[in-house]
Amino acid sequence: MNESTKKGAGGERLETLLMEQRRGGWRRHWRVLAVLLVLALFGGGYLLFGDSGSSTAVRYVTQKVARGTLVVKVTATGNLEPTNKVEVGSELSGTIAAVYVNDDDRVSKGQVLAVLDLSKFEDAVAEAKAQVGVAEAGLQEARATVQEAKAKLARYREVSRLSGGKVPSKTELETAEAGLARAEAGVASAQANITQARATLRTAETNLGKAHIRSPISGVVLQRSVDPGQAVAASLQAVTLFTLAEDLSKMELKVAVDEADVGQVKAGQKAVFTVDAWPRRSFEAVITRVGYNATDSDGVISYPAVLEVSNDDLSLRPGMTATAEITTVTRENALLVPNAALRFTPAASSASRTSQGGLLGSLFRRPPRTPRKQVEAVTTNGSQRIWVLRNGEAVPVQVETGVSNGRFTEILGGDLQPGMEVITETASTKS
Repeated sequence: MNESTKKGAGGERLETLLMEQRRGGWRRHWRVLAVLLVLALFGGGYLLFGDSGSSTAVRYVTQKVARGTLVVKVTATGNLEPTNKVEVGSELSGTIAAVYVNDDDRVSKGQVLAVLDLSKFEDAVAEAKAQVGVAEAGLQEARATVQEAKAKLARYREVSRLSGGKVPSKTELETAEAGLARAEAGVASAQANITQARATLRTAETNLGKAHIRSPISGVVLQRSVDPGQAVAASLQAVTLFTLAEDLSKMELKVAVDEADVGQVKAGQKAVFTVDAWPRRSFEAVITRVGYNATDSDGVISYPAVLEVSNDDLSLRPGMTATAEITTVTRENALLVPNAALRFTPAASSASRTSQGGLLGSLFRRPPRTPRKQVEAVTTNGSQRIWVLRNGEAVPVQVETGVSNGRFTEILGGDLQPGMEVITETASTKS
C-alpha cells in the first residue's frame, strides 16, 4: 500500500471519530435538557400545589354576657297642636266694619274681635220694636171690642127680660152673643201677635249682638282671616274669621304609630320628642290616648296616638313636626346578649383534608373542595340556640328570649350565665 492510500484511510477514520463525538455530545445535551424540564415541572407543581394541604384555623369574635337595663322604644312622628283650638266665624252675612285683633294677640273670653256693618241689623231691631207696638195696640183694640160686645149683649138681654121675650128677636140675641165671642177671639189673636212681634224683636236684637264677633275663649289668636271692608257670605255654614288657641302652655302631640308597634303603645307611657327648631333639646310627654281609627298611607297602616306636652316657656308652637320616642318596656337587671349572637350560625366541620406527599403528588390536580354547610339556627316556642366559646370551640346553648330593642335581647331562661362569651361572628386566618 502506497503512502497516499494510507493517508486516505486515516482521514476516514478521523472523520468517523469526529461524527461519533458530535452524536455523543447531542445525546448528553438532550439528557441535560430533559432533567431541567423535569425539575421545572416539579418546581411549578410544588409552587401550585405544595401548600394545598395547609390548614385553616377558625377564630371567633365574642362578647361577654352581662346584666343591665334594657329599654325598648317605639319611634313615631306627628305634629303639635293646641289642646283646644276654636274656629270663630259669623252666622250672619254682611260687611266687616272693623277688626280689633291681629295674629298672636292675646284675647279674653267675650272680647270683641270684629264688627259687621250694623245698619241693617239696627233697622231690623227698630222694625221689630214697631211690630211689637202695633201688636200691643191691636190687643187694646180687641179688648175694647170685647167691652162693646159685652155691653150690647147685656142691653139685649135686659130688653128681652123687660118685654117678656118679645124683643129683641132671637136672631138678634144670637148675633150679639156671636159678636162677643168674636171680640174675645180677637183679644187672644192680638195677644198672640204681641208674642210673635216680641220674638221677632229678640231675634233682631240677637242678630245685632252677633254682628259683634266675640271670642268664646281666653287664649291667643293663631290666625286672622278677615280684613275691614271684606264681605262675609254665610250660607249653610258659618264662615271662619279667626282661629284661636285656648292655652299654649299645654299642647298635644298627635303622632302616627305603625301597626307593628301599636300593640306595645298604651296610655300612661312616657315619651321624649325633638323638633327641628330645637335640635339639641328633648321634650317630655305622656301618652293620653291611643286611637282605633286606622290611616292607610300608600299601604302603610298607622294608628293615632295623642301625647300631652307641657309648654310653660312657649318654646313649642302649633304645627311643628316632632319625632317621638315612646318608652314601651323597661327591664332592670336583665341578662342581655347582643342580637348578633342570636343571628350567628357556625360553619359545619369540613372533612379532614390530606395532602399527597412527594413531588409526584404535586403533579396531580386535587378535586374541588366541598363548600361548608351552615348549621341552622333552632328557634321553637320562644326558645333559640346561641353559641358560646369554650376551650376555643363553638358550643351551642339553648335559651329562652324576651323583648329586644334592636341591639340587645333579654334572656329569660336557659343555661346562659353572666360572664360567658357568646359568639357574634367568625374570623378565619391561615396557619
